[in-house]
Amino acid sequence: MKLVVFITQLYVLCHLVLADQIFPAHLGGTFSRSSREPKYKIEFHPEDSPFHPEDGQESVVMPNDNGQNFICYLPKVEEAKSGKQVLQHNISSVIVETEKRVKMKTPDELLEVLREECFIRQEGWWSYEFCYQKRLRQIHLEDEKVVQEFILGIYDAEATAAVNQNLSDISRLKDPRSKDAYQRYHAHQYTNGTTCDLTDQQRATEVRFVCSEGIAMINSITEIATCKYAVTIQCPTLCKHPAFLAERPVWQAINCNVLPKDYKETKAEEESNIKQIVLGADTDSESPSNDVSDD
Repeated sequence: MKLVVFITQLYVLCHLVLADQIFPAHLGGTFSRSSREPKYKIEFHPEDSPFHPEDGQESVVMPNDNGQNFICYLPKVEEAKSGKQVLQHNISSVIVETEKRVKMKTPDELLEVLREECFIRQEGWWSYEFCYQKRLRQIHLEDEKVVQEFILGIYDAEATAAVNQNLSDISRLKDPRSKDAYQRYHAHQYTNGTTCDLTDQQRATEVRFVCSEGIAMINSITEIATCKYAVTIQCPTLCKHPAFLAERPVWQAINCNVLPKDYKETKAEEESNIKQIVLGADTDSESPSNDVSDD
């Protein structure tokens, strides 16, 4: 049953990722049901450098919206010997132990790698551009030129310091994918955006940085109130902070190759050879023994 659900999710994700191209092409896409469960990323390999599966690795054929077929190899997941979950150490204890061994970097120090970076995410008509500690804007492009623009916020160092002082640098957000899971994040405040026609107030955004393996990217954009936004940025360097260790996902790769044109013929040949071997074995077992002597 789990395999059926897994394949269904893979099929849907293949269509979403390949049709909308929201994620970078080299990343493919990701999905999971909870931040505590393994996460899966789809990696598409070019024809001249295909993925080479292990012996016995399960595969499924998945078409995209253009009718192009891919053969996707499912990851081999080894189950733990014990069915019991390993309990996480108390976060404060982990931090204390870490501080004894090495001076711990703050979340902001770990995020310094993003200082000169800008990220873009496209969602239908709009694109969203986030530049670290600079600004966040909502834009519409035509012929690669900005024809519409709303500033969703400009980095506010004072507001950021005030919020993080009250929350000890780390906040917790209820994870909607699981009734008992929370996701830890470090927040920056972006204020003084374009004035909102509906509220006559300037737009503002809370940018939430979360620990996530892979590459740094805009994960989601939500309007939590009229002209008030929350943007989640996944950042692998944040995983070096012990307070975020519990959020580090176990990644499993689903590797997809372009389906060869002769795939059906090759598969039919293999099945035919298997049948011949089986039939040959049956014939041998049914034939009379030649060891009987004529006395």
